[in-house]
Parts: sequence; C-alpha cells; structure tokens
Amino acid sequence: MHSVTPSHLEELIVALRCLPGVGPKSAQRMAYHLLQRDREGALRLAQALELATNNIQHCSKCNNFSEHEVCSLCASPKRDAGLLCVVEMPADLLMMEQTQCYRGLYYVLMGALSPLDGIGAKELHFDRLVRRVQEHPCEVIMATNFTVEGDATAHYLATLLRPENVKVSRIARGLPVGGELEHVDSGTLAQAVLERREVIS
Repeated sequence: MHSVTPSHLEELIVALRCLPGVGPKSAQRMAYHLLQRDREGALRLAQALELATNNIQHCSKCNNFSEHEVCSLCASPKRDAGLLCVVEMPADLLMMEQTQCYRGLYYVLMGALSPLDGIGAKELHFDRLVRRVQEHPCEVIMATNFTVEGDATAHYLATLLRPENVKVSRIARGLPVGGELEHVDSGTLAQAVLERREVIS
C-alpha cells in the first residue's frame, strides 16, 4: 500500500522533529503551514539554516557560536581580561550582557553535567576551560543555572580549577532556585552578579 504523504513532505516532517519539544503532530502542522501558507518563509528558513551550518563555528577562546575563529567579544580590547564568566548556554551569555554590569570575558560550556543524559566533563570539554585559565589567569565567575545540574557543574569546576590558584566565585542566589538565566529579568541577574561569592570546594 502506497503512503498518502509525498516522500519529500514526509522527509520534511521527519527533519522538523529534530527540534526540541516537536513531536510528530507538531512537525506535521509546521510542514503543512510552510508549504501551504508560507513557501517564501520556508525557502528563507532553508537558506538561513544552510548559511548557519556552513559558516558558524565555535569561538576558539570562549566556545560560543561565531562566524570567525575568535568572536567579537573575545577580540574586544574593552573587555576586562581579568574576569571570566562561565555560563551554560549562549542564551545565558546574552542575558548576562543585557544586565550591562559585567565587562569581563566568557566561557560557554554548551550544557551542564548530567550523567543520566550521558553528559560528563569530556562532553563539555572542561579541559579547554582549564587551558584558557592557565593561559590567562583571572577570577572565574560560575554563572551556571541554579539547578541540580548547574550546581554540580559549578562545584566540579571549582574543584578542577583549585590547583590553578585562581579565585573562583559563584553568582549570588538572587535568582530563584531552579531558575534558568534565560528566563530571569536583567535586574535580578545584575544583582546576582554584583553579589557573587567565592566557591569553597
């Protein structure tokens, strides 16, 4: 029996399911919408995805997404190289920047320790962060989320960095427990940065 769905449409539906939180029905609705209501938008999306996947890499210094080997933040002479803020995701970095109270540099982990999901120190490339600190000694500010995984990541990194003789601090809990930086207002986040404290491991 032949499928009633054209094979290219089926391929599109399957491809859309790679997005987080998108199940079979949602993917189907998106595919139908793009083809029926917004073919121009579909083509723009396809082109943007191709350009992004071909041209965006990880910054060699902070691990954030960048179109160049070193991103504009890391290359800026106006940033305080004596401060290094460790965040989980690029969205967290953007939130930190919105506070306008932090002028240091960043390191983006692209996740947090989560053994149940198979995410350990190797997957998060902690060795790159250690090398970064060794090359440019600084205060390391842990701005991981106040979740079980974020706290575990901050504690693990504080222990890992202890031999480097650098000050390691943690942003203050002005943030709600269980909260994620991406969803916190910039005023609360600014206060948390200003009231950060040293991590004792």
